[in-house]
Amino acid sequence: MTTHPAPAPSGAPGTPGAPATKPAATRRIGARVLIGVLLAGYALVSLYPFLWMVSGAFKDQFEVVRGGHLIPEHPTLHILTDTWNRLHFLDYFLNSLKVTALTVVLTLLIYAAAGYAFAVLRFPGRAWLYRLFVALLFVPGVTVLLPIILLEHNLGILGTHYGLVLPFVNGTAPLSVMLLTGAFTAVPKELRDSARVDGAGEPHIFARVYLPLARPALITVALLTAIPTWNEYLLTKVSLNDESAYTLSLGLQQLSAQNVPQYNSLMAGALIVVIPVILLFLALQRYFVNGLVGAVKG
Repeated sequence: MTTHPAPAPSGAPGTPGAPATKPAATRRIGARVLIGVLLAGYALVSLYPFLWMVSGAFKDQFEVVRGGHLIPEHPTLHILTDTWNRLHFLDYFLNSLKVTALTVVLTLLIYAAAGYAFAVLRFPGRAWLYRLFVALLFVPGVTVLLPIILLEHNLGILGTHYGLVLPFVNGTAPLSVMLLTGAFTAVPKELRDSARVDGAGEPHIFARVYLPLARPALITVALLTAIPTWNEYLLTKVSLNDESAYTLSLGLQQLSAQNVPQYNSLMAGALIVVIPVILLFLALQRYFVNGLVGAVKG
């Protein structure tokens, strides 16, 4: 007579749906604690240079050179105000603001239209042209630095702010087109069909239907354009010779070019440069995350 093994009782260890055994739960908790400790350690190592910069901006030169704790012994705002006034940082700030604002506006105008065309319209070579834009994402910017300088010299815009804005706008093309195409693709096609039935043309559909629905992606592209443009140094250093046209990154470089570097002034200048970027990100971070998620899903 053939005998069959008795079925395991429901909830027994090792059966599907059974509660985890105590050793397994202990291992999971231990793994999570270990991962948390490693991530916390990595975060501290990553944040330390930034915290040291912030701390140095509120210390005198002697205390910075001496080292010591992150918390200043005698914190003062004098270094920040003195650095701002002594090096005409307001002029550099306005120049950076002008270059960044023009770059962001042109990027949104041009690549929102390009993303709409790639996502919605049908024309010959659309797929290949889109792949070409995305492929440019992997071309290092420094490899096209010399051609850009020669082209700007021939166009007569080398050494001007427009000579910075146009390459910056061009450099944001791959990522901007990819994100905005994904965002516009996620918009239901029924909305476009309904608008066309009502007699709306493509410009009206683009401006009144697609752009409002893609607002998180547009803000994401604006942030991803504004932050590197604000901090850009290499092309700005090569292009600009007139000190009155300098941006904040070049103004900061002037601080380090002194015979006896004042490290607390350097840290104060660096803090002045990064504060606007941090405030901008904190104000728009909710749209930034939603924009990235929407673009990837699209």
